[in-house]
Amino acid sequence: MEEIKKMTLSLPTVVPAVAIRDVVMFPGMNLPLSVDRSKSVAAVELALNTPEKYILAVSQKEADQDDPKADDIYHFGVIARITQNLKMPDGSLKVFLQGLARARVLKLEGNPAAGQAWFAQVEYIEETEDDSPVVQALMRKVLDAFDQYARASHRMAVEGVSFLRQISDGSRLADTIASNMMVKTAQRQEILEAVDIKDRLEKILKLIASEAEIIKLENKIHNQVRAQIEKNQKEYYLNEQMKAIQKELSQKDDFQKELDAMRAKIKKNGLPKHAAEEAKKEIDRLAKMQPFSPEATVSRTYLDWLLNMPWNITTQDVLDLKKAREILDEDHFGLEKPKERVLEYLAVSKLTHSLRGPILCFAGAPGVGKTSLAKSIARAIGRKFVRMSLGGVRDESEIRGHRRTYIGSMPGRIIQGLSKAKSSNPVFLLDEIDKMGSDWRGDPAAALLELLDPEQNKEFTDHFLDVPFDVSKVMFITTANSLAGIPSTLRDRLEIIDFDGYTEYEKHDIVDKYLLPKQMKMHGIKEGALTVSHDAVAKLMRDYVREAGVRNLDREIGSICRKAAKKLVEGAKKVTVTKENLGDFLGVPKYANFATEENGVGIATGLAWTSVGGETLSIEASKLPGKGALILTGMLGNVMKESVRAALTYARSRGYGKGTDFDKTDFHVHFPEGAVPKDGPSAGSVITTALTSLLTGIPVKKHLAMTGEVTITGRVLPVGGIKEKFLAAYREGVKTILYPHTNAKDVSEIPERVRKELTLIPVKHMDEVLPLALEGWKEFEAKLNKHASKKTTRSKKAVVKKPSKKIAKKPAKKAVKKAAKKTVAKQRKKTSRRK
Repeated sequence: MEEIKKMTLSLPTVVPAVAIRDVVMFPGMNLPLSVDRSKSVAAVELALNTPEKYILAVSQKEADQDDPKADDIYHFGVIARITQNLKMPDGSLKVFLQGLARARVLKLEGNPAAGQAWFAQVEYIEETEDDSPVVQALMRKVLDAFDQYARASHRMAVEGVSFLRQISDGSRLADTIASNMMVKTAQRQEILEAVDIKDRLEKILKLIASEAEIIKLENKIHNQVRAQIEKNQKEYYLNEQMKAIQKELSQKDDFQKELDAMRAKIKKNGLPKHAAEEAKKEIDRLAKMQPFSPEATVSRTYLDWLLNMPWNITTQDVLDLKKAREILDEDHFGLEKPKERVLEYLAVSKLTHSLRGPILCFAGAPGVGKTSLAKSIARAIGRKFVRMSLGGVRDESEIRGHRRTYIGSMPGRIIQGLSKAKSSNPVFLLDEIDKMGSDWRGDPAAALLELLDPEQNKEFTDHFLDVPFDVSKVMFITTANSLAGIPSTLRDRLEIIDFDGYTEYEKHDIVDKYLLPKQMKMHGIKEGALTVSHDAVAKLMRDYVREAGVRNLDREIGSICRKAAKKLVEGAKKVTVTKENLGDFLGVPKYANFATEENGVGIATGLAWTSVGGETLSIEASKLPGKGALILTGMLGNVMKESVRAALTYARSRGYGKGTDFDKTDFHVHFPEGAVPKDGPSAGSVITTALTSLLTGIPVKKHLAMTGEVTITGRVLPVGGIKEKFLAAYREGVKTILYPHTNAKDVSEIPERVRKELTLIPVKHMDEVLPLALEGWKEFEAKLNKHASKKTTRSKKAVVKKPSKKIAKKPAKKAVKKAAKKTVAKQRKKTSRRK
């Protein structure tokens, strides 16, 4: 101990420092060390250049840090002397350190990040000698405990323990034992930092006791594992013998494993009784086949599908109506009807705890949010989502699968979708159900009848699986643009929810809350860098996009964002889009507002319904000299052609063509946008109005449109698509609409804000339509009635005189005929005599 005190007095207070990993150095300990880090190599080289070759060895807190900072190492280490060193070809060093004394680090200097060595300012710890009885007792206790530890762990020879008993210095004994124990770095560091000998020996004693207990548990576990291994080895040996015998007999080693795995899957996946029986039969059949035969491949494919179907796997519905409403409103604006229907489903599910999945049909124009709402519904109720597009599907096997007799047969897309979702109750979207076709391969619509029938789909049978699968828990949602393309038998199974077109007010909100923020985020435009005025959005909707949905509107806003992004990159701080500069972003307007403002003589505006929403329909009528022909242009269907003939018949029967010789006059009725097919009876009232205006010369009122079927007697009959037609009229700036009175029930579906800005007039007969549609019709009708009464009086007088003239003329005509016959007879007699 006195030698150590003298040595510490001669040790330097500033020395190079090296960080060591996974080890703690103690005084009196010899440590071989491999140095390869640049700052450690620099520290060793500095130490080697000094006569004493002193260096401070400190331990890292975390061994996996390749570039430790000052806070990553312990500030208590050991001053050591480099007794041997060897430089390796790769630049690293092999050194041998001899620990001398404990040292506390007061300050670290240098720049290790740049490859420079640490210099440590240290304070040496004075260790006092203690030969008290307490220390002696602790030393004996430590030696006995370490002897047991060494025997149990087999990590130290008995001779080594005997050597330790010869050490009389308690400090050296504690350090030697600590350096030879397999413990964590932090535990060794704790002993190194224990300056008091008594304290250090107590820590060592506790550590030995803890490690001895762990070793006992290790030995116990080792014995148990060894016994298990011996048992497993025995079983393994017997199994290997059995496999060898099987291999020699039937060559079915791996094949048998495969069959066993399939049998285990039947229990693991919880197949229902009928499916489990079918699977067992197929496995038994497969066991009798050659493993690599074509039949075995088909059987394996079938079993893979059958065993991996989600027979009993379901997702738990989220029955929180408030949360579901928030999710639906977050993703979509408006669409109250479908949202309300989903919330009703959740409410009933919450009360009954069991409910069959509804079968909904979202019908509406493209771009109104049918498909995206289905995804939101799945997210709102916590179910998986599966989408299947039916557009262009003509083969029944796409729905019900192929029978296994065909090469390459597969299950239908319904079963494939459920297997992919790994759930038996997902939200299943059948998109574009009205676009299916049929040919010699079958009718897919007929295959859907069982699937979409709540009374039958509990046992839906796919041709490939040939086992009933319960799809009654699936929430089926179909989408369609037109219900006319869905067969009536299939439509009867669907709960129709109409998706109406958005009004301009709704589109303004959608642009502000959804489309513009989404497109700005997609194009990397920060909030506030792009502003689109309200008037610019209004002009965009009227001059660049005309649709019931918002798909093209979203596309045009994307174009605006691209132009804005370019301006921002070029140096603009903010981009503002107004009504005046909208053309700079989108170019020339695609549409012109002309429909109702051009109403005039022979020109009227009707309302039409298409699969993409409502539209206004301009009709022009003209007359010209001819032979009484009726010319129709504009790609019309048969029903619309009949409507024009019925309208002309009505106009002529009412006497509206005064002064017109119909036998020498041709009538030409034209429907603009001739490339677009048009059909249906709903344009009857507007055709009749246009022809009446042409025949009478009275112009049609501006900003007026109408719809309704008309008979040859003038009755106005109901039509469909009232809401879509009225919204289209509203978009086009129509102020007054005439519609059949029997469609009054449909008016309630139109948003109240739109109804307040339109004048909606129900009519029963053309006698009500014409006074409302034509300028000055009442004066014309009064003149027409007056002229008709005078004509009736003259015709009565003529009827009284005509009979006397006819009676006088009749005898004269008969006499002339008799005389002519006699003359002809005389000439014939003369001719015969001459012969």
